Parts: sequence; C-alpha cells; structure tokens
Amino acid sequence: MTKPFRTLDDVDVKGKRVLLRVDLNVPMEDGRVTDTTRLERVAPTITEISGKGGKVILLAHFGRPKGRDPKESLKPVAAELSKVIGKPIAFADDCIGVSAQNAVAAMKDGDVLCLENTRFHKEEEKNDPAFVAELAKLGDIWVNDAFSAAHRAHASTEGLGYVLPAYAGRTMQAELDALGKALDHPAKPVIAIIGGAKVSTKIDLLENLVRKVDALVIGGGMANTFLHAQGVPIGKSLAEKDLAATALRIMEKAEAANCAIILPVDGVVAFQFAAHAPSHAYGLDAIPAEGMILDVGPQSIVRIIAAIDDAATLVWNGPLGAFELAPFDHGTVVAARHAAARTKAKKLISVAGGGDTVAALNQAGVAQDFSYVSTAGGAFLEWMEGKPLPGVEVLRIG
Repeated sequence: MTKPFRTLDDVDVKGKRVLLRVDLNVPMEDGRVTDTTRLERVAPTITEISGKGGKVILLAHFGRPKGRDPKESLKPVAAELSKVIGKPIAFADDCIGVSAQNAVAAMKDGDVLCLENTRFHKEEEKNDPAFVAELAKLGDIWVNDAFSAAHRAHASTEGLGYVLPAYAGRTMQAELDALGKALDHPAKPVIAIIGGAKVSTKIDLLENLVRKVDALVIGGGMANTFLHAQGVPIGKSLAEKDLAATALRIMEKAEAANCAIILPVDGVVAFQFAAHAPSHAYGLDAIPAEGMILDVGPQSIVRIIAAIDDAATLVWNGPLGAFELAPFDHGTVVAARHAAARTKAKKLISVAGGGDTVAALNQAGVAQDFSYVSTAGGAFLEWMEGKPLPGVEVLRIG
C-alpha cells in the first residue's frame, strides 16, 4: 500500500526552521501542569527534529482565550515540556510580529522555541490568510503533530499546510497508522464497542460504523434508548425516549449492511444513582419499574467477551455502564481487560479513544496494553464518523 501522507521521512530538516504544530492543551492547576501525557506524546517529534539539526518552533493553543490573557499563556507549559524533553526551550511572548521574528532569528540549529498561544489572535480560529502569512514568515516547513486539533480548520492546524511544505509529525503519523488499521483497511472481522450516555451525540458515528464493522456492541445509557425503542420496559433508566425512531433506523441500516447489533440481554439495576448503591442483575423481562440499569449484566458480559473473541480488530468509544461509580464499572473493566489480554496475545488489534474511554481503560489498568489509545477526543470522534479532517487532508500526497 502506498503511503498516503507526507511524513518526516520525506524531508531533510537540517538547518530548516520547522513550524511544529503540537497539542499543549494540558490540564493545569495553580499554574502547574497536572498531567503530562500530551507533552510526552509530542516529545519524540521535537527530539527527532532537534537532533537532526532542525530549528523547532512550537505552535500551539491553550484554552479558549478571548484575546490576550496571562492565565492562558503557554509559558508554564513550555517550562514543563522542557523538563520532559530534557532540553531548554526558549519562549516568545507572541506567535507573530517582531518578538516572534527576533526569537526565531536568534535560534541555532537544534534549538527549540515555543511561541505564545496562537488563540490570543482571533484570526487563528478564522484561518485568516493574512495571519497565516505572518506565521509562515517564521518557518521553512510546517509539521503537524496535533491530531487532536486536526478537525479544526484553523491557521496553525490547516492554513499553514497550503503555504508551506507540509508533513505529519511522528505522533500524527502513529495516530493515522493506528486509525487506518482500525477502520480504513482493518483485519476482519471488525467489532466496535460504543457506549456512553447519549445516542444524540453519536448518531453520525453509529450510522457510519454499521457500514464498516461486522458487529456493533452498544452499551451504557445509549443501550437503554435502543431497548426502549424495541418495547423493552427499562424502568427509570437513563434513555432518550424521543430518539426511539432514530435507534430503529440505525438497526435497520445495520441489518441492511449485515452488521450484527449486540445489545444487553440483562442489566445491573439499582434504585439510586450512587456509588455502592444496593444492586441486582435482572433479565430484560424483569427490570423493576422503579429501578435504573447502571451496568451491563453478567449474561451481557459473556456475549461481549464472545464478540471480542470473534474479532481481529476492535474499535472502542465509550463505557458500558456508569463506570465512574463502583461497582457499576464492572462490565467496562471486565471487557477492557479481556480485550487487552487478546491484544497482548497478538490475537486482536485494539484502538480506543475519547475522554471517558481513556479514563475507563486507565481505571481498568489496561490503557498501555491496547494497540493504540487516542487522546484526541473530538478529532477521534469525527474520524470515526467518517468525516474528513482538515488538518489531515492537507498532509495527503497527491
């Protein structure tokens, strides 16, 4: 298969000013970075370009500032990133103009410079051509290593790719490789596990997946909407009852596409939404009128594990129950650990993504055992929905 994207393998960065778009949108408390996962993910690309004699000029946004705001400065993030890469990082207090130009001019080959938050300029999100041109003055090539921002057509995430030679960084390359193996050209059979609270946020996702996968496991509050649509009494369980027709339409599309829909056949029911609330497993014909289904039941778990055993590729987005409340994390944890074990045994390619999904896999202690776990959130979801991502499309060869 020909490589569809330009990568760092296609360019000599020595002596070049490399505008490197990265994701530095990390959680902060009291001016300190509380989770360095995203910094660790971009480190290999920074280190490689620097090591090959390129001048690394970091572009990133932080938060949602309305104009210049010291609370949303990238300066403390750059200081933490410097510790992660084990190398000093200079800082410019703007991403365009004289201060940025002077900081770039002072760089030697191998140096790393972080420019201030691109979103301090409203033209960033508008993908304003004049702003793109100002950014482009600072670099010879543009490398995009921020898949998590690739669904945004902003100046630093897409616009630069049309005015400078454009390449995928190593983090972006790894993400695109993993996602390609999951849905674009997967080992078959493929199953998807889709959970979470609401069908309404995942209609496009479900409609795309039924055309691409052999089986679709639906869990979480979403499953209740499907069960209600089929006339199953679900008591006081969370459900979007007004989306019953949508759920039936998705099931019809699945049948037409020869995609098996796997819904719960039993549920763990409690009478209050609270950790360690007394609970009991019931078959679907016996859900108490006052009860809430908060997790998949034991028979459902057996079915989900059997589906994982049948699969060569697994795509996962969303928990199977109210995983943030013990013991209603049980179904998610058991399924995640089984998928991880199959992956480690080289019997499964497993790709997962989405905030709740990452949290659930971490809770199960298996995130590192999946083939790939995406931290990209919205971009991961839009890719699963089959939508083109502007920051990826601009990297395509041809």
